[in-house]
Amino acid sequence: MARHATIGYASVIVAALLWASCGTAGKALFGSGIPPALLVQTRVTLASLILGAFLAAWRPSLLRIGVKDLGFFLVFGGVFMASMQLAYFMAISKIQVAAAILVQYLAPVIVAAYSMAFWHERVTAKKAAALALSMAGCYLVVGGYSLRLVSLNLPGILWALLSAFAFAGTTLLGEKGMHTHNPWTSLMYALLFSALSLNVAYEPLQILSVSYTPIQWGAILYIVVFGTLIPFGLYLTGVNYIRSTRTIITATLEPIAAAVMAFSLLGERLSVLQAAGGLAVISAVVLLQLEREHDERSPETIRATARDRR
Repeated sequence: MARHATIGYASVIVAALLWASCGTAGKALFGSGIPPALLVQTRVTLASLILGAFLAAWRPSLLRIGVKDLGFFLVFGGVFMASMQLAYFMAISKIQVAAAILVQYLAPVIVAAYSMAFWHERVTAKKAAALALSMAGCYLVVGGYSLRLVSLNLPGILWALLSAFAFAGTTLLGEKGMHTHNPWTSLMYALLFSALSLNVAYEPLQILSVSYTPIQWGAILYIVVFGTLIPFGLYLTGVNYIRSTRTIITATLEPIAAAVMAFSLLGERLSVLQAAGGLAVISAVVLLQLEREHDERSPETIRATARDRR
């Protein structure tokens, strides 16, 4: 079981690092005149096409799902994943990135509350402490103490709140999907239905009618591969091994990683409080690993699920 936990935590940590590296690319694209909705539509459409082609060539069996699965993926991808990506980018186009991140990372509280209320996850002192540490750490790292949320524009805050609930729903439904599907199958159809949803909500395939510069294409492809395909695949792999609550708390490393990258690459100073916040989130992840015998999926469960997927 320890090996499976290691794979799960490592997958989520790498996903958080990759997501953190993509914030600058997204902000730069907004600055170059690309609207958030167009970027999200382009992102999920290209991601679903690339992943579909890759799976068709590498392992076609992962593309097989039953008719009864279509409703699940419509909700998982077409509603929650599409809403999560659209809402976050809309939020950061209207309010500070730090404020959007702070509100979005209410999602771990939502996931923990739902899992404990409806999925009978145990409420333990270590798990509660890890949740509190991760929330406090995010607050400090993004400078929540200096943000005047009440003075920010209301649409931006509402978009950020929607992103939090959609992030929580995506994580919870991701765990449910792991009961019957490989993580890459789940991601493939979540992206496909997300793309369908956004191409219905907005002018379809706007990517074909817009001329991007080579630099914009480079940033878009970076977001598609390193901000979408790889990290979401790794994130769902984490959900598969360590369950929703642990996965989403571990993902709060994302703003920590973004702050460290800004410090290392852009020379931005890290304050004492930001450093303390980073230590708090890292401590939360360590606490989760110290108590892992009950809520993680057992090797027997994983093997049984793997047999069902073949």
